[in-house]
Amino acid sequence: MTDFDYLATRQQHLRESQRFRNLVPRAADGVYLIEPDHRRLLNFGANDYLGLAVQMRDDIENSNAGTDSGDGECWQVAGGSGASALLSGWTVQHQRLSEQIAELEATESAVVFPTGFAACSGTVSALAEAGDLILSDQLNHASLIDGCRMSRAKRIVYPHADWQTVDSILRQRRHEFERVWIVTNTVFGMDGYVAPMDRLNEIARDHTACLIADEAHGTGVLGEDGSGVCEALGVKDQVVIRIGTLSKAVGSQGGFVAAPRVVIDHLVNHCRSLIYSTSLTPAAVAAASAGIDHIRTQPERRQRVKMLARRVRSELSIEPRNDLEASVPIIPVVVGDDSQAVRVSRQLAELGFYVPAIRPPTVAEGTARLRISLSAAHQDEMIEQLLNAIRRLV
Repeated sequence: MTDFDYLATRQQHLRESQRFRNLVPRAADGVYLIEPDHRRLLNFGANDYLGLAVQMRDDIENSNAGTDSGDGECWQVAGGSGASALLSGWTVQHQRLSEQIAELEATESAVVFPTGFAACSGTVSALAEAGDLILSDQLNHASLIDGCRMSRAKRIVYPHADWQTVDSILRQRRHEFERVWIVTNTVFGMDGYVAPMDRLNEIARDHTACLIADEAHGTGVLGEDGSGVCEALGVKDQVVIRIGTLSKAVGSQGGFVAAPRVVIDHLVNHCRSLIYSTSLTPAAVAAASAGIDHIRTQPERRQRVKMLARRVRSELSIEPRNDLEASVPIIPVVVGDDSQAVRVSRQLAELGFYVPAIRPPTVAEGTARLRISLSAAHQDEMIEQLLNAIRRLV
């Protein structure tokens, strides 16, 4: 039998440095979390930006096992899908959801993945090939990083949001490669930063490169129609491969890719995380379909969470780098020291707030932080209470 003492030693080091993580079973109750010790905490740690996950839970509790699709057809929402998408797991409801996404994103086609991680890692690794170059933002999500690593392309990591460096690299080296892929998050989930998609789009056009944009934290929140950063910056029709998640603002679970049909057909035939994964469950499909509808028909949710983001940044004197970034509902309060971040997070919990401490390796050394995640479901008095507590402790 393998001796796992080396793992225990590593974990002890994590404990000593305040970086050990463990799973905590919590119950959800609206915008509250119920801790194992029965404490009731206001949840400022979820990515339910529009409050749709809260609404979905309430709707399910008040419904039967089926959901009316609006045309007299009852959708099954109980149980699993039973197979991968290419076998029997791609149902009429999956197809309808993909069409809703394509319509929201104004693309020819879309495909749904079981997770956002699978969508990001699978898409990059399936498209970038030997002889290609990938330019990847330094702060990209782990799913994009893994996709870059799994591909056989040459990889260069550029400094965060540094479009000048991207341009310089391509001016010098574009001729060496068959294809070039610029891979970036549009909103960076631990910082609330917004990528310069307009500048990157110009560079991609000038150097015959292709942008792959992960709109995980932008979908549903930014842009006039809630499509994300690319829409907000006026390049939605030019950034042709856009990845998103169904598990944040949409209020469900899963991921998607919206792109020209030829790209989607390639993924269906070559993307391992799509081909070899059981497809999204019926319940998640039904919730995502309802969430996409809400994004299109309830812009007031989007306006509210953006207003809250601006208010919290202003009250905490956190300056955004631009006006669009001011509306992002991810607000980091950088503490610096790991132990201090954990201590303040615990103190906030004692006051009734769940605000997670984010530490390395998720963020850079010396930048441990509290990550505030806002939702349209948060009431004004909840925000005021949180702000008062943070002012007292930080």
